[in-house]
Amino acid sequence: MTDDFVLDVTRIREEARQKMEAGAVTDTYGLDKHRVIGVLNEVIATEVVCWLRYTRHAISATGIDRAQVSQEFTEHAAEEMQHALMAAERISQLGGAPDFDPTTLAQRAHTDYTTPSDEDLRTMLENNLLAERIAISTYQEIIRWLGDHDPTTRRMMETILEQEEEHADDIIDLLGV
Repeated sequence: MTDDFVLDVTRIREEARQKMEAGAVTDTYGLDKHRVIGVLNEVIATEVVCWLRYTRHAISATGIDRAQVSQEFTEHAAEEMQHALMAAERISQLGGAPDFDPTTLAQRAHTDYTTPSDEDLRTMLENNLLAERIAISTYQEIIRWLGDHDPTTRRMMETILEQEEEHADDIIDLLGV
């Protein structure tokens, strides 16, 4: 097996000097950054909608298991907002503008904001589990799409995915399934 890796540091230094205003995005970036920014703005919308749903559920939960479920919802809500902020920071690093426009959040989100009037704890848990499963599937697709083309965004999405899977597991435990 031959090692044909050659690093042209002189060329890399020159290219880096030529486009200083591009910040972290170099010529070796492997994707259309505007498409990545668009996808990450969908992630922001998804996470904000999840934060809103978890927050509403934490406040409106009633019943014998209210304290335990509400505490879990509050913890998940905080993590969902942290995910949105992580995606927003990455968008900024890529030279884009994070989109927190409340008028379009629901349309851009991968999950729904459910508001049935007769929501009991079980229904709340089921609605949040459904949202987590949707986020898990869509984030897995995003990670596969990013591949090795944008390892920084991929690692961020993998971190978010890991927490979404933990959320689903927590909800399964609370449902007793």
